[in-house]
Amino acid sequence: MTGLGGRVEFDIDQPWRLHSQVAVRPESFGALLYHFGTRKLSFLKNRTILTVVQSLADHPDVRAALRAAGVEESQRDPYVHALGVLAGSQMLVPAEEEGRK
Repeated sequence: MTGLGGRVEFDIDQPWRLHSQVAVRPESFGALLYHFGTRKLSFLKNRTILTVVQSLADHPDVRAALRAAGVEESQRDPYVHALGVLAGSQMLVPAEEEGRK
């Protein structure tokens, strides 16, 4: 799932999960994510994206996690974009790669 230049290609038809070095701190606005390996901090802007991020490991792919969180297909694009940004910053990793990191 790594593209040209080593960048991660975010595929919503594949399983993803939080990196094992990421801590999640729920907040009233959504959540803060902190990656202890890269020392990056990310903000989740609402509780729905928090639910999706926290449940990714429980679903066979991102589409299923979005459906389970109540995200309608017509409202999916901003969530997919946010998840792709999190994957690009190594907050999320492909499920099969987690064991190798």
